[in-house]
Amino acid sequence: MESEIVVGLDIGTTKIAAIVGRRNEFGKIEVLGYGHTESIGVRRGVITNIENTVNSIQTAIKEAQETSKVDIRTVNVGIAGQHIRSIQHRTSTIRPNPDIVISQADIDGFTSSIYNIAMNPGEKIIDVIPQEFFIDGDPGVSNPKGMLGHQIAGSFHIVTAQTSAAQNIMKCIEKAGFNLQHMILQPLASAEAVLSYDEKEAGVVLVDIGGGTTDVAIFLDGIIRHTAVIPFGGEIITEDIKAGCSIIKKHAEDLKVKFGSALASENRAEEVVAIPGLRGRAPKEITLKNLAKIIQARMEEIIEAVHQEIKITGLEKKLIAGIVLTGGGSMLKHIEQLTQFITGMDTRIGYPNEHLAANSADEMTRPMYSTGIGLVLLGMQRAYVPRNPNNPIEPEEKEKPQSPTPIKRPGVAEWFDKFFRDGING
Repeated sequence: MESEIVVGLDIGTTKIAAIVGRRNEFGKIEVLGYGHTESIGVRRGVITNIENTVNSIQTAIKEAQETSKVDIRTVNVGIAGQHIRSIQHRTSTIRPNPDIVISQADIDGFTSSIYNIAMNPGEKIIDVIPQEFFIDGDPGVSNPKGMLGHQIAGSFHIVTAQTSAAQNIMKCIEKAGFNLQHMILQPLASAEAVLSYDEKEAGVVLVDIGGGTTDVAIFLDGIIRHTAVIPFGGEIITEDIKAGCSIIKKHAEDLKVKFGSALASENRAEEVVAIPGLRGRAPKEITLKNLAKIIQARMEEIIEAVHQEIKITGLEKKLIAGIVLTGGGSMLKHIEQLTQFITGMDTRIGYPNEHLAANSADEMTRPMYSTGIGLVLLGMQRAYVPRNPNNPIEPEEKEKPQSPTPIKRPGVAEWFDKFFRDGING
């Protein structure tokens, strides 16, 4: 059987990447092709220029189409930004006939009803993630299908977004000539790509350091407990280097990538790098210790903000698996040591290679592509009614491999349709 082809579109602050993938016979993701380009028109995860973003999306997807030989029509896109908010919500419903076993339709209907709860003006629910169910008061039920019960209660992790920000993503995808399959919170996608089941069970913090934002997702007992978006990422470090060293942005980015370190104490004062002068001016010499001091100051701020998010949950002492860093910003030298020093928690770098086929391009295993790979994985999960509740990403056989049949998820498609039909206040 030929597996479904799924496309993940990561619209980031510094890059836009499109990844085309399918599941091979061993259950791994085979990357058929990918494309990426500089992101122009996005700031801190939020689209600020529609036309520029549309052009960047078209460029990235065109490259992905050429390398994969796939006619791309539908994409799964990530969403991030400071406007993202997560809420823990618990509710219950009474079943009219408790003598009939609970069906998947009952569970889906119960979950879908959460999209109808009142939100703040200008804010919409984009995702509802069931955490656990309670049947007639009995807790800890992960999947109540097939059980008997009079009352179903559930704990849900609700993700909300600013209506205009989500709407602008939809507009960009439509203007670029493509259809939206699912809109997925970026830290959930990154977590899917780099975290193991055991880590989620033991308790772990996923920290995705992107260009414009640092995304956080906390798991315990296999359940998503908290998500947050911190409005700082690698781009602000580049701006700090530019200002601190009085150099242009391109040279600041090159310095950060090639020589940057998150710990000044690991660099010697006599280590110097020369930056070419502008228009015939003499080269500018910068010590790597001073460069690291600039980077460390901002990274400490970001990590402390992450630590604060962990403390808010009250789960700090229970997260046995510690912190997993991913995203382009996680490639800074000595960032693991700085994170461990500030938080006191074990830290590792997360690479999206666990789910990839053995013949995948080396570039795809870099942390900067964790979100894109995760969007492909979650796109597969959400495109089908699962064959086995314990293996939700195993697809059913379809006649048209490039035309996924989506599960009805009213939190995205339906309210977008309403906005474009009736207007935002309709």
